[in-house]
Amino acid sequence: MARVLVPLAPGFEEIEAVTVVDILRRAGVEVVTAGLVAGPIRASRGVVVLPDTTLDAVAGEDFDMVVLPGGQPGTDTLAADPRVRAILARHAQRGAYTAAICAAPKVLAEAGLLEGRRATAYPGVLEARAGGITLEEAPVVRDGRVVTSRGPGTAMDFALELAELLAGPQRRREVEAALQRP
Repeated sequence: MARVLVPLAPGFEEIEAVTVVDILRRAGVEVVTAGLVAGPIRASRGVVVLPDTTLDAVAGEDFDMVVLPGGQPGTDTLAADPRVRAILARHAQRGAYTAAICAAPKVLAEAGLLEGRRATAYPGVLEARAGGITLEEAPVVRDGRVVTSRGPGTAMDFALELAELLAGPQRRREVEAALQRP
């Protein structure tokens, strides 16, 4: 079974984080939510989530994918956290997937993981960092082992793409069919 880490910083975007966790768990993927701080984490719209663990408790573990939700100030907190940068670097070096949605692709850019790649993000987030990044307006962009997406409205497409990568196209179709998407 694939394992995924979803770090949660105060001010994360609820739709993006919870949709990814929900869809991946429906696909049979083990998802570990890890708070950058201990205890409940208040998201950008005030929803309070209790992560499975803390980032410190799992920082040394290997995952098949690390997924960063966007939202503010959550994205800025992720970008400034040396533990997050170290986890991203280690996982990219070992060939694991890294994924980010909305404003969070800027965290990947600042970690050097988007250099020479195609990517998407919330409008305005990556334009200032476009050197070496080919920006696209697609809902989800996969370039090698890096997956990016635009925002809350693309969270379902993003999560289903991640499910396909980790559990296969057949499992993605099964999960998507049960969701009754058009």
